[in-house]
Amino acid sequence: MPCYVGLDIGGTKLLVASAEQDGAIIRRVRQDTPVDLQEGISLLHQMIAEVAAGRPIAGIGAAIGGPMDWQTGIVSPLHQPLWNDVPLRQLMQHRWNCPFTVDVDTNVAALGEYFCGGHDVPRLLYLTISTGMGGGFVVDGRIYRGAGGGHPEVAHQSVHSPFPRCQNVPCPCGSRNCLEALVSGNGIKALYHKPAEALTAAEWAEVEHNLAEGLRNLAAILLPDLIVLGGGIACARGQQLIDSLNHTLQERVRIVACPEIRLSKLGYDTALTGAIEISKRGLE
Repeated sequence: MPCYVGLDIGGTKLLVASAEQDGAIIRRVRQDTPVDLQEGISLLHQMIAEVAAGRPIAGIGAAIGGPMDWQTGIVSPLHQPLWNDVPLRQLMQHRWNCPFTVDVDTNVAALGEYFCGGHDVPRLLYLTISTGMGGGFVVDGRIYRGAGGGHPEVAHQSVHSPFPRCQNVPCPCGSRNCLEALVSGNGIKALYHKPAEALTAAEWAEVEHNLAEGLRNLAAILLPDLIVLGGGIACARGQQLIDSLNHTLQERVRIVACPEIRLSKLGYDTALTGAIEISKRGLE
């Protein structure tokens, strides 16, 4: 019987899993991401062979950091500087002789959440809050794309914050006061000089206020039915964060329907789950 394979290609780790047609995972492996491109590609091939365990592969799906061209499968992930203009689809299809589908990791995670997260809504906005921040918007089972098929950068919106330390904050994108610069792991370290888990209750209140402001903007502009939060920062804060955000948004979102906010039930496997899904469904 053929299997499907999902790849979660991160800057520090590689996750690879094989699955049945219904998405049930058969085998999974994890390795550190090599710096060298050829070493990384070779390791991915080894991991795919290991999880397939001799079974034919019906399709491979992959989640990877941007920028990339999801239509051609050419990738240049920022966190892997030696992976520049890599024809990943061509390499994988040539080696494994099966369809290969790849997209930005947050888009793939959003699809994983949409199809496997236990939600029953037509419009789902997924946001990952981790070292950085990003998201994907799924409408009726398809990723929303901007002009030229571009990936909307939902975390690079300028957010007004009333807190002195959170004003005029530079963002790596070149702008200031971006949501990512205020609430991501890297942003928190830069602003508070400590990791997120060491924040005081008062400092967390500032982070949650800023995050709620960004979510309010997204709710008013995109009108999602549901916002799902994942990533290390959100998952570690847990239901306490979700309850606070739901309460705040009920007060601030008035001109449109207020979406519910939920914590991802897929946890750290959201992108891997999505990769398995697109190995079966594709992206069109």
